[in-house]
Amino acid sequence: MILQLHHRYRHPGGEERAVADLAWLIRTELGEEVTVLERESDAVGRGRAALGMLAGGLAPREVADAVRRSGARVVHAHNTNPTLGWRALAAAREAGARVVLHLHNYRLVCAVGTCFTHGEDCTRCHGRDTRPGVRLNCRGSRAEAVTYAAALALWQRRLAGAADAIVVPSAFALERLRQLGAPVDGARVLPSVQREIAERSRAGEGEYVLAAGRLTPEKGFADAVRAAKLAGLPLVVAGDGPELAALKASEGSGIRFLGRVSPSALADLRARAAVAVVPSRYAEILPLAALESIAAGLPTVAARTGGLAEAVPEEGLYPPGDVEALAQRLTALYRDARAGERALAVARERYAPAVIAATLREVYDRN
Repeated sequence: MILQLHHRYRHPGGEERAVADLAWLIRTELGEEVTVLERESDAVGRGRAALGMLAGGLAPREVADAVRRSGARVVHAHNTNPTLGWRALAAAREAGARVVLHLHNYRLVCAVGTCFTHGEDCTRCHGRDTRPGVRLNCRGSRAEAVTYAAALALWQRRLAGAADAIVVPSAFALERLRQLGAPVDGARVLPSVQREIAERSRAGEGEYVLAAGRLTPEKGFADAVRAAKLAGLPLVVAGDGPELAALKASEGSGIRFLGRVSPSALADLRARAAVAVVPSRYAEILPLAALESIAAGLPTVAARTGGLAEAVPEEGLYPPGDVEALAQRLTALYRDARAGERALAVARERYAPAVIAATLREVYDRN
């Protein structure tokens, strides 16, 4: 039995999908039962969230009881802020489980987890020195910025030390965490699994450029809109977020905004796309949008930043923020089925279920 721990974000995104995909992988490839103990940000007020951060977690006994009740041999922890913290991991270990901490972002050091603030990549916080996050007010609230800065400085090493193993989604993420002074010695790379990998690329019959994800400034969707206009290519944007209204204001001929769509609807959109674009303006760890696009056999254009440079074939990479270069890459790979086949080869080699399961098995079984 594997018990996953996760504190869900107010705005669900890639991490929630990664938790679900991992549960599927454990059942289908490892042949083990899995259960998930989740807490919800929507159910936690600001006061209790602050208390959880500063205390290093709330109600750790709930986790220990879940381990004993389920007989879990491994507790696989994802987002621990604000109410799980190091105390949840310590309780799981004391109850007899092996503890794996899965870092989907840079939250060991960065209060917002993305190393992106005020419109640019940011690595000012380092190790336990989280004061820049207060000075820059990265959380948007001075009280919240102080709370996160203090809690990260207090419990960063305690959280990492409560885990028997640490995994991260990309080699880039591991190197950046080390550069940030995070305590990640011995951590391993465990990319997100792709449940479905297409048999062949259908990009040759594609109808549009597809951009999918959460519409926030650092994701660079404004660049995708401008580049599609410049290239004269139809663009479909699937996703919701704070930038939706501003992006829609620039909507023109051949550009459609669909809002948030279901996973099945997104799969259908990929099946009819000619090329995908992941226009991030910051060093993302390894966005699911890119992995899902290459697994669908889509030629994929992405900013040469973060983990994207690991996953996306060289022919699809461009300098982040360079709209003209992005337009050129979109034009070059539009309806290029051979590029789609090369993307599929990467997906099969690196992100197929059997490949990820082999690494996960080693992490779980290592003494």
